[in-house]
Amino acid sequence: MGAKDVAGAGPDSGSGSGEAGSGGVSGASASSETLGYEQARDELIDVVRQLEAGGTTLEESLALWERGEALAKVCGRWLEGARARLDAALEAER
Repeated sequence: MGAKDVAGAGPDSGSGSGEAGSGGVSGASASSETLGYEQARDELIDVVRQLEAGGTTLEESLALWERGEALAKVCGRWLEGARARLDAALEAER
């Protein structure tokens, strides 16, 4: 079941986490708050690959790290929302 199938399970837009600027390093154009789970996960994978590959400046590495932290939070919020919906559905069956 994809995040798009779990309406309302998305990140809380009022969380105030803000977006870490990607500075173009990761190629992301969307705000962290508007990303779906799959988009955030895929971009996070890309960020990790770039960091593991090395060859970036300290400033670029820091920007990638910050973007990765923001993306991980987005993924966490999606998963928390999905878990809450599943728990509610299971509770309703009892």
